[in-house]
Amino acid sequence: MIALDRKNYEDFLTQTVNYLENRGFKNIKTALEGYESPKSFLKRGSDISVTPDIVAEKMGIKHYFEISVKSEKPNLLKSKWMFLDALSKRNSSRFKIVTTKGHYKFTHTMLDDLNLEKNMIKIN
Repeated sequence: MIALDRKNYEDFLTQTVNYLENRGFKNIKTALEGYESPKSFLKRGSDISVTPDIVAEKMGIKHYFEISVKSEKPNLLKSKWMFLDALSKRNSSRFKIVTTKGHYKFTHTMLDDLNLEKNMIKIN
């Protein structure tokens, strides 16, 4: 999710972190209180910063998780997903999309627009 949406969906972010902890993920980094913040990436020539919603490790493999919720700026979200997908492929890590009820269609449409073949993690 982009920074504008983060405040509105903080509860869902907390729920997602709990889900990941229960699935055995370690070294979880997120923008929630009590957790270390994930590394941000700056776009050259501009002041745009890309920060994954959640970064975690499991069995020595780094995973980037993006929370997918309806956004007022879908183009910014698309560019963030494309960057994280390319980064994960380059670093032999994983990139996954997490969504919830009411946001499935939006997420599916976004993935189709980007031609990304991702299985969404659906949390109720």
